[in-house]
Amino acid sequence: MSLHSIDPKDGSTFATFSEHTHAEIEAALERAANTAKSWAHTKIDDRCAMLGRAAEILEADKQRFAETMTREMGKPIGAAIAEVEKCAWACRYYAEHAREFLADEPVETDAHRSFVCYQPLGVVLAVMPWNFPFWQVFRFAAPALAAGNVGLLKHASNVPQSGLAIEEVFRRAGAPNGAFQTLLVGSKAVQLLIEDRRIAAVTLTGSEGAGVAVGRTAGEQLKKAVLELGGSDPFIVMPSANLERAIETGIKARTINNGQSCIAAKRFIVHREVYDAFERGFTARMAALRVGDPLDPATEIGPLATAAIRDELASQVDASIAAGARLVIGGKKVDGPGSFYAPTVLADIPESAPAFADELFGPVASLFKVSDLDAAIALANRTTFGLGASGWSNERAEIERMAREIEAGSVFVNGMVKSDPRLPFGGIKRSGFGRELARHGIREFVNAKTVWIA
Repeated sequence: MSLHSIDPKDGSTFATFSEHTHAEIEAALERAANTAKSWAHTKIDDRCAMLGRAAEILEADKQRFAETMTREMGKPIGAAIAEVEKCAWACRYYAEHAREFLADEPVETDAHRSFVCYQPLGVVLAVMPWNFPFWQVFRFAAPALAAGNVGLLKHASNVPQSGLAIEEVFRRAGAPNGAFQTLLVGSKAVQLLIEDRRIAAVTLTGSEGAGVAVGRTAGEQLKKAVLELGGSDPFIVMPSANLERAIETGIKARTINNGQSCIAAKRFIVHREVYDAFERGFTARMAALRVGDPLDPATEIGPLATAAIRDELASQVDASIAAGARLVIGGKKVDGPGSFYAPTVLADIPESAPAFADELFGPVASLFKVSDLDAAIALANRTTFGLGASGWSNERAEIERMAREIEAGSVFVNGMVKSDPRLPFGGIKRSGFGRELARHGIREFVNAKTVWIA
């Protein structure tokens, strides 16, 4: 079997890699297990210094790494450069804060001395997606390596060069052989890897189905798992909101990464008093987006990552229209080569339509009109997902209610949902469990050990 880098701009294959053999996988597992023993006892200052060097490498070579991402999955080049820069930020954040986050915590008890210490688990398997080929990996890897764990990456099969580039970054930064390795394997290998005695834990960012499979296997093996899955994030707009700013942010929030983001705003829930103005302004901005070559800095919407993803999105839109949704603009594949889909707005969406609560992974916005905040919050929570949410209001009481009552792992008020190394990130309900980033993320893959000394 082979893994291919296929340019979604035109469907051409520009690199091919052979999958790792059983012997190569076994060698990687053994290297990881052996390195885990020594890396766990490496001084934390040395581990953090390695992350600092990784940040420098990322920034120095950001154009090359960004072009790799763009060519493999179609991300606009400006966004790809920003992604590499964000990875450098995460490395520096943990280089600066890991010692504090992992410091022993004294606890007053009846003992002469008692405390909690945080120790690494060992080899952590990361099963990562294609949509943010660098950031999804680094937001796991930076805290995990700082904590003394080692990483094995099973990246999405359509971004093998991104996976190999990340391994290169850590190798050049001075991480020991086996501290971070990329396995070129397909999804069928994941279950066997989780079942291997040398794997201590697993983290996955991906689809709900993949999360169920990985979570089930990890549970059967009694191994720690962190799952960050899909989302159908609401974007609530109330009459007191700055409408122009809400529209401008809503466009960015819906179309970031060509609309292929778990925390992208997907369901725009707008109060009836401002709905008509919002629909007009939002639709005009969507229609004006420039679709084209993602390597062109002027491009705002590139191709979807694969033709299959584009076709699935088209099917969801078609089914929504057939169910009674109103097509405002778009709703079609872009003629010509590549997996492009036109920026699309749907409105008057019935409950039976996929656009009502399912995740649409592409530049498609679903608009809903509501009568009051009660209806807005109820509709926001009427989904099996619970990843992120954005609420727009200048009324203190409304802000407080949205922050407290929306069922999600993150609620951003008067701003776009985004991941930030300083804040925990993750979901509830069918969007997964566990947290990445901040103090919470680095403590997911450690043993919080109680020590009691008489």
